[in-house]
Amino acid sequence: MISSRQAMSFLLVSFLINQLDAAPPDELALPEITATFSIVAVDPENHVCGAAVASKYPAVGKVVPYVRADVGAFCTQHYHVPKWGEPALDLLQQGKRPEDVFSELLKDDASRGLRQLAIIDMQGRAAVHNPTEAPAGSRYWGAMTGRFYCCQGNTLTGREVVVSMSRAYEDTAGSLADRLMAALIAADCAGGDHRGRLAAGIRVAKKGVADHWLALDVDKSDDAVIELAKQYAELKHEAKGEWTGGRLPFKHPCPDRPKLSAPAKD
Repeated sequence: MISSRQAMSFLLVSFLINQLDAAPPDELALPEITATFSIVAVDPENHVCGAAVASKYPAVGKVVPYVRADVGAFCTQHYHVPKWGEPALDLLQQGKRPEDVFSELLKDDASRGLRQLAIIDMQGRAAVHNPTEAPAGSRYWGAMTGRFYCCQGNTLTGREVVVSMSRAYEDTAGSLADRLMAALIAADCAGGDHRGRLAAGIRVAKKGVADHWLALDVDKSDDAVIELAKQYAELKHEAKGEWTGGRLPFKHPCPDRPKLSAPAKD
């Protein structure tokens, strides 16, 4: 004879199995752990492209940003689909416009309204697809594009995260890698992901260099962006420019950040 607790456990397991059978693999990702903020950018003159990202999601730099030398950069987030990374860059390399790449990726996707995607080619043409059906817990979400870059995020503390990311990218004097790091730091200092600061990463590719020219990750931390910024400051690499924020001695850019909190409900 089974106890009532055993019976409840059996029913719960049966329910979860039925849910797994009913849902496509891409639908099993929980929105509360796939949210993030990121930036994609290119420097056509120097044949460099890159992306940077931060999130409460672990090892986010390994599943959200994708870059390819002399092709461009792509990010997939909020119900992210890592298997789209290389195919998106393949389509870009074939000459597809950024918006046409999205059409290919999303045409048969039943959850297109839950995805947030960003892509940019070496001409600086950018496109963003926002998660218009994102649940309340994933707000604030938004995006901004500018000359040779696009920044986007969801599950943010508020609009200032995206605005600060954009402003920092435009105002920072330095290399593309410098500007990506400055943008990521500014977004984090403005609040970032309202759930926490677990992981961050940056990817940069350059024409004539196989694979990534620069790749740095913080996979699990209490303060991932700041830890990544410290790694960057300590790094000796040709991808770095004259940005003083990327040099030693390292100084915390925003030690008085407010505590994380979700924005007020709509």
